[in-house]
Amino acid sequence: MSSRSYQEIAGFSRHQAINVRPVILNVVQFTPPNVSVSIFVFMSYFQQKLNTQFTSAFDLLAQLYDLTGLVYLYDHNTPIIAFLPQEFLIFQQSQLKQFQQIQFNQYQMRPDASLLTAFSKFKSPSETSDTIAFNGGYIGFFSYDYCADQFVDVSSRHQAGFFLGQYSTFLKYENDSWYFHSDEQQAELIFQQISDLINQPIQMPPALCLLEKCQSRWSKQQYLQAFQQVQEYIKAGDCYQINLTQEFTTHAQGSLLSRANDLWELTHAPYAGYLKLDDFELLSCSPELFIEFQADRKIKTRPIKGTMPRFDDPQQDQISKDKLSNSKKDQAENVMIVDLLRNDLSVYAETGSVQTTKLFEIESYNQVHHMVSEITASLKADINPMQMLLSALPGGSITGAPKIRAMQIIEELEGAPRGAYCGSLGYFNFDGTGSWNILIRSIQKYQDQLSMWAGGGITIASDAEAEYQECFDKISAMLDLLNTWQISEQ
Repeated sequence: MSSRSYQEIAGFSRHQAINVRPVILNVVQFTPPNVSVSIFVFMSYFQQKLNTQFTSAFDLLAQLYDLTGLVYLYDHNTPIIAFLPQEFLIFQQSQLKQFQQIQFNQYQMRPDASLLTAFSKFKSPSETSDTIAFNGGYIGFFSYDYCADQFVDVSSRHQAGFFLGQYSTFLKYENDSWYFHSDEQQAELIFQQISDLINQPIQMPPALCLLEKCQSRWSKQQYLQAFQQVQEYIKAGDCYQINLTQEFTTHAQGSLLSRANDLWELTHAPYAGYLKLDDFELLSCSPELFIEFQADRKIKTRPIKGTMPRFDDPQQDQISKDKLSNSKKDQAENVMIVDLLRNDLSVYAETGSVQTTKLFEIESYNQVHHMVSEITASLKADINPMQMLLSALPGGSITGAPKIRAMQIIEELEGAPRGAYCGSLGYFNFDGTGSWNILIRSIQKYQDQLSMWAGGGITIASDAEAEYQECFDKISAMLDLLNTWQISEQ
């Protein structure tokens, strides 16, 4: 896919190459002459507590496994499960397609697909809230490959490059219970159908089994060679930092969802999630927020740069945390990305609104300590939030500085498309508020191919052995758990 074609699909290029024909729905097919007819459409909102013994998202996802567009977002402790989008866009193998729901769990492809920015229509909020949570809107993901292609020529996987669905029906966990929400005309009927599915005998998707051990595509020597090439580029002045990553891959049968709960329990990731599209599954255990779109057009990003391992011994763990906090190398790496993101946000932000509100804070997760900063801004009044998101992807924390040259070097050195890894999974509400993560600590499965990635930012001060070890510090626990599901050798 060319850089131009990406921009055309996104909907903000100078020259539009995709024709969009409006779909006309004939609500009244016959009107007698000389009769004036006024049609009023009244929208109602249906909300009902689920009558079920299931309390975990995993159990509900398993019961709803066969529904189109099934997606789960933990969303920093505001969980939602969505399904059966009214319509959706999907980009795969250089083709953009749009599907519209015609019956329960049945879809029809439209003759023309909308541009992303035309598909995502936002309205002014009727009321403002300090809490960001999904209330109906657009949910999906964008792969690194798809996002990077707007800037540089990159290869891509055969799996979906992006998916974006319009959801008006979903489940939300609130007040210690799951509630059904919908503003569709057939909301009560849909509720009954969903209730019937949930209350069927317990369903489990096919168990995930690895056909061989999941392991790095690179040997240690290959990683060190790539590391040295990055160093040479830095010395030559091509870049200041490159996020060099390596792929861990295997073949597998069964469903990634079947093991999701084990992985979520292991990581306790604030931006966990799951998405299923036919023969593609995406499982997020991500700790990293990319952009949060808040009320009154406020936006926030929280880049992670700097990592140290956790230890069971409290004293040793504190030493590791203090080492990260005082690391000049990690601070330099972090501030490079802060500056890059400040620049990315400033393109669509009100002049003077971009601020660094937190710098070099240490956050601790189950396996690692991370150095995190925070940048805020105010989005210009005439900017479509989707436009802003697409222009800022892929995130600076998982590319490098300067960004375009970093992505060119990544394409040259890594040797395989990243796919969904280092892309983004999240949502927009209809009022333009929303939250999108960075897809790190994530597993993707397309047909029988399963992969996960790990890496880190390389600067002139980086140590090759330490950077190689950091890859394993980040995903070793997930990798070890994954490999327990390998089919025993006969």
